[in-house]
Amino acid sequence: MSSRDLDSETAAPAIPDVAPAGGVLSAPFRWTSIGMCLLITLAAFEALAVTTIMPTVSRELDGASLYAFAFAGPLAVGVVGMVAAGAWTDRGNPRSALIASVVLFAAGLLTAGLAQTMGVFVTGRLVHGLGGGALTVVLYVIVARVYPPRLHPRIFAGFAAAWVIPSLIGPFIAGVLSETVGWRWVFLGVVALTALAMLMVVPVMRDVLRAPGEPGPFPVGRILWALLLAGAVLALTLAAEASGPVQWIVPVVAAAVAAVAIRPLVPRGTLIARRGLPSVILMRAIVAATFFASEVYVPLLMATQYGLSAAIAGLALTAAGLSWSAASWMQGRFSGIGNRLAARLGATGLTIALASLIATAVWHLDPWIVVVGWAFAGAGMGFVYPRLGVLTLHYSTATDQGFNSSALTIADSTGSAVALAATAVVFAALRGAGGGVPFVGAFAVTAVLCVLAWAVGSRLVRR
Repeated sequence: MSSRDLDSETAAPAIPDVAPAGGVLSAPFRWTSIGMCLLITLAAFEALAVTTIMPTVSRELDGASLYAFAFAGPLAVGVVGMVAAGAWTDRGNPRSALIASVVLFAAGLLTAGLAQTMGVFVTGRLVHGLGGGALTVVLYVIVARVYPPRLHPRIFAGFAAAWVIPSLIGPFIAGVLSETVGWRWVFLGVVALTALAMLMVVPVMRDVLRAPGEPGPFPVGRILWALLLAGAVLALTLAAEASGPVQWIVPVVAAAVAAVAIRPLVPRGTLIARRGLPSVILMRAIVAATFFASEVYVPLLMATQYGLSAAIAGLALTAAGLSWSAASWMQGRFSGIGNRLAARLGATGLTIALASLIATAVWHLDPWIVVVGWAFAGAGMGFVYPRLGVLTLHYSTATDQGFNSSALTIADSTGSAVALAATAVVFAALRGAGGGVPFVGAFAVTAVLCVLAWAVGSRLVRR
């Protein structure tokens, strides 16, 4: 998709394309592109690996009660990192923010890899989430400051393509490592490669443009709202393992607090799906929530219902990662795939995937149906996910790139964390029913979100 296609579908003014000719691997952009894609690759490997090995980690560290929290917690605290990084990059060169975020990212990996208890493991995941949230925002701002608008679809497609190798070998390698030398090396092995990626990106950050104009005061208030939002999401997740009225009262109160706290962190009108950027941000929250809250239960379903090993259960994640990358490449190359069509294709893929998961859990169908069905989820995300990043930058100016990029990633993480917490509450409440009933309940929650994706997808572009 070219920037001209975007202009034909939106009312936002085009950003002048004054950068030198060439692609994302031409001389002016080569090392920045390679370094950023390597960082994405490592983050992708870690994300896929954790999902694959969490049943093993939970069993070895006796942490079944913190299973959902190990996923939702990093997403929740990542919101604080996103807000801080957005404010930081709007006030200068993103180089220092990049260094700080990667240091936190690596420190969290080390802590999780060396953990002897589930509490320490979750602490490492929280530190990793703080750095990972900041890193995502910094990379978006680097794209906006370094690359001309005509290359934005290409570099976002490159980010998606960076998931190909982790998708091919990540879940399998993670499963093999957990069954041989130990799951800890899934985390420890990534740290050295993270340092290599930094050596590629940081030197060129000296030439990245600063935001124009005089920066305003650092938004302490937004940081406080982010902390309140993170606390609400964490409380919502922890309530999943409570009993009695607390299990249902705390989530309702926490969800209400989260809805209030997120409003200053996203564009006005996001929660009511106002056309344009607000609906882009909301759509990102919905599709991320649908996909990631479902994905964490895919390996668990295959392991508990069919007794499959972590390496085999990870094949579903591999299929989704490959289809995600292929669909992302298609939406970036074929101009006929407009924004509305990309949104419909995304919702369609998620719908097919959830139908296959629910059917498998109910009727105990062949596990290969899960693998094929989840590949449709990846394809749907590949069509819609990068398009939302392109639209966000298209609706942004040089003075609010950090805010809008952080809003996009905040919506992503908050939506996923809240959905994870909701599915955890339902899963825990239905656990006593046995069989596939808890999984059906969890997937029913994400199916409701999928319906919302169909509704919001038609509002991404302005009239």
